[in-house]
Amino acid sequence: MKLELENCDLWNSFSKLGTEMIVTKSGRRMFPALKVKLTGLKPNLKYALLLDIVPCNRNRYKFTNGRWSVTDRTEPAADLSCGRMFVHGDSPASGEHWMRQVVSFHKMKLTNNTTDQHGHIILATMHKYTPRIHVVQTDDLQSLHRIPFNTFPFQQTSFIAVTAYQNEMVTKLKIHHNPFARGFRETKNYKRYVWCLKFHTKINFSE
Repeated sequence: MKLELENCDLWNSFSKLGTEMIVTKSGRRMFPALKVKLTGLKPNLKYALLLDIVPCNRNRYKFTNGRWSVTDRTEPAADLSCGRMFVHGDSPASGEHWMRQVVSFHKMKLTNNTTDQHGHIILATMHKYTPRIHVVQTDDLQSLHRIPFNTFPFQQTSFIAVTAYQNEMVTKLKIHHNPFARGFRETKNYKRYVWCLKFHTKINFSE
């Protein structure tokens, strides 16, 4: 069984800068999205794919002088992640199904709302996390707690959770590669778009 990270070069570009992911009360999708290619599954057996996001450490981070550094503050790991898992919507499906195409977790959302009732992944801001993908051989999602997981972390996808982007280079890289921004970044409102993206305000594309 093998998982390969798609768009690996893009993830590496963000990782060199210090990847940031916006979290909101209502939930925000990740960009880049996590996409993987699976091989080595048994075509006729069924599998479930899950994703969770775990703390890299108990440190709190701050962005100063153009880089991220650790503050003196640490917090219990239990306070940094609620341990939720996002189950891919195709689960369970045959190994043939999973290996046929790239598998995307683009529907998963991040939130800092500790009372979230929508199943979003709850994170603490200004902390660093690593996503992990789990592959479980099962045809019954109710039995997941009884079955061993095959776990695949991708260190280059580690990120710091923020409510507003701190590094302007990260903001520009996201705009450059985000297909939803391509038609807008060439307009006279490009600077306003950058500001809206940084501070997570709503954008009126008709203006």
